[in-house]
Amino acid sequence: MRKINILLVLVLLIMFILPSAIFASNIKSSKPDIDGVIPVTAMVDSKMELESPSAVLMEGSTGTILFEKNKDEKLKPASITKIMTLLLIFEALDAGQISLTDEVSVSEHAASMGGSQVYLEPYEVQNVETLIKCISISSANDASVAMAEHIAGSEEEFVARMNKRAKELGMNNTNFVNCCGLDADNHYSTAYDIALMSRELITKHPEVSNYATIWMDTFVHTTRKGRTEFGLTNTNKLIKSYKGITGLKTGSTSIAKYCLSATAKRDNMDLIAVILAAPDTKTRFKEAAKLLNYGFANYSIYVDDNKDIDLEPVKVNKGVLDYVNGHIKDKFSYLCSKNRSQENIRKEVVLYDKVQAPVSSGDKIGDIIYYYDNEKIGIIDILAAETVNKAGFKDCLLKTLKKYFLATK
Repeated sequence: MRKINILLVLVLLIMFILPSAIFASNIKSSKPDIDGVIPVTAMVDSKMELESPSAVLMEGSTGTILFEKNKDEKLKPASITKIMTLLLIFEALDAGQISLTDEVSVSEHAASMGGSQVYLEPYEVQNVETLIKCISISSANDASVAMAEHIAGSEEEFVARMNKRAKELGMNNTNFVNCCGLDADNHYSTAYDIALMSRELITKHPEVSNYATIWMDTFVHTTRKGRTEFGLTNTNKLIKSYKGITGLKTGSTSIAKYCLSATAKRDNMDLIAVILAAPDTKTRFKEAAKLLNYGFANYSIYVDDNKDIDLEPVKVNKGVLDYVNGHIKDKFSYLCSKNRSQENIRKEVVLYDKVQAPVSSGDKIGDIIYYYDNEKIGIIDILAAETVNKAGFKDCLLKTLKKYFLATK
C-alpha cells in the first residue's frame, strides 16, 4: 500500500508540476504591447500679446504649457523664490520633521534681513504656523530665514536643499543663493521653472492656499519690550478680484522688477500663470489675469479616478497563491481644448494574462488605456496590491495534492 501511495505522488508530480515548470521557463509574463503615457503637446496662442518680457501659463494636473513667452530666460525671481521655501516647509510638515505648533527662535541673522519683513527681533519666539502666515501673506524675509534655520540648521544648508529639490523637479535653469529672494549674484530662475515649483506646491500641498489667500491678518510680537500686535496685508491683489484664486506669490526688487506666480482653480482645473520682470505692479496683475482668463475660456480638464472599475485578479504562475489582486496607480487627467468634447474619451482595461512569481507589491500587472475617439491619449498603470512569493517544492506538492483530492470527490 505504501508503494502505491509513493507511486501516486510521483504520477501527480509529473502530471501537474513538470508541465507548468516547462511552461514557466518559456514565459516571464504575458504583456500586451503598450507604449507609455502620451504627452500633451503645448498649445501656444501666438496672438496673445504681453508687455512683460517673460511669462508662462501651465495647467497643473498635466503640466501642459498653454502659453509661453521666453519661458527659459534666466531672470531675477525676487520673492517668488519663497515658493521653494514654502514647498520645503510643507514637505517637512508632511514628513513629521516639524509641526505647526513648533516654537522657532529667531536668530540675529534672520532678524537682520532687509527688504520685505515683519520686524522679528533676535531671540523672539514664534510658532511655525505664524511664520508661514508671515511668508505667505507679507512675503517676510526675516520669517523665511528663521524657518530655513529651524528646518536645516542654517540658511546655507537650507539653500542647498532648495537647489537639490529644484533639480529633482526639472528646474534646470534655476540657482538659489538665498531663501528669500533678495537680489544676489548667481541667484536666478525662469518663468517655466517657477511654474514647475508652483505646480508642485499647489497640487501636492493645496493647504498652502489657506494662508496664501488671506487678505489681512495680525500676529503678536512678544519680546522683552512687551507684546505688540503687527498687521499683515497680502501683496497679491488678485485675491480680492479674481474668481477661483488660490495663491500664490508676488515678488519685486529694483533689479527683478515686478514678478508674480498666480494660481487659480475652476471646475477642478488648476492653472498657474507666471509673470517675470513686468514694468509695474499693475501690469503683472493684469497680464496674469489675462493668462488665467485665456486658460479657463479655452480648456477644460477631464479627470477619472477609476472608482467605477472592479479589477479581476491576475493569474500567478508558480506562486504560493494562484492569483494576485491589483490596484490603480493614479488618477488620470487629460486637458481638453475648446474643440474637444470629454464625451469622446473612453478607456480600456488591459490586464496581463498571467505573471511569473515572485510578484512584489507595486509590480505592474496591467494598464488602463485612454482614447479620444481612436487616438491613444494616455495610460495608467495597474499594480499588484500584494506580494506573492514563489512556491517551493512543498507548496507545489500541497497544491497538487489539494487539486487531485478535490477533483476525486
